[in-house]
Amino acid sequence: MRILLANPNTSEGVTRRLLEAATKVAAPGTALVPLTAPGGLPYISNRAEAQIGGAVLLEMLAEHHGAADAAIIAAFGDPGLIGARELFDIPVVGMAEAAMLTACTLGRRFAVVTFAEALKPWYRDCVEMHGLQSRCAGVYAIDGPFSSITEVQEEMGDHLVALANRLVDETEADVVIFSGAPLAGLTGRVKHRIAVPLVDPIQAAVKLAEGLVALGPVRPTRGTLRRPAAKATSGLPAALARRIEHKDVSE
Repeated sequence: MRILLANPNTSEGVTRRLLEAATKVAAPGTALVPLTAPGGLPYISNRAEAQIGGAVLLEMLAEHHGAADAAIIAAFGDPGLIGARELFDIPVVGMAEAAMLTACTLGRRFAVVTFAEALKPWYRDCVEMHGLQSRCAGVYAIDGPFSSITEVQEEMGDHLVALANRLVDETEADVVIFSGAPLAGLTGRVKHRIAVPLVDPIQAAVKLAEGLVALGPVRPTRGTLRRPAAKATSGLPAALARRIEHKDVSE
């Protein structure tokens, strides 16, 4: 089984963190294929940047989906998720959706904890997009600067743990999700310091992707996620243009 780990950010260091955390839970026989955005932003932190990242994500999947059994959008706000599911035949898993759905199996309500205030509006939108407002105790963030996106979990780890423990008491959250691709792997290092279950989004996404491949979902020919009809394009990357125009070899 080959699963694409598609990071729609340009930070190679973040991709390495995602791969390291994902590899720890991958089943024998699962090959994780890391991809880093060839252009765009070092990390996505708002709605406008998410639109850019989503477009880049579609380009990445158009280039690589033919040799894969599933793909993971390795950014917590799931940029490009719905469009990717509409356009490609393989299962596409959003890291945020996988984390939140997993959290719903572990407790009544979950809290989303992240490392920057700027991320909160976009992450709230993500919760709403997936229809999980009633299961979410809120989206919370550390209010402070950091010097390196790759090392942010080392810089802010103690503050994130303190915030998570406070939220468990104040919001009665049963589960905590440390959100944001740069925090991949943090849960494994701090779970003994927090008294409720933690969910690592990339690890949840890997297990969900493996399950979907095993179940073998059928590509819909009806419904809202059926593949769109062919349409002429102009100026798009070649692989994405072929997919939209139904000229790709996998059709």
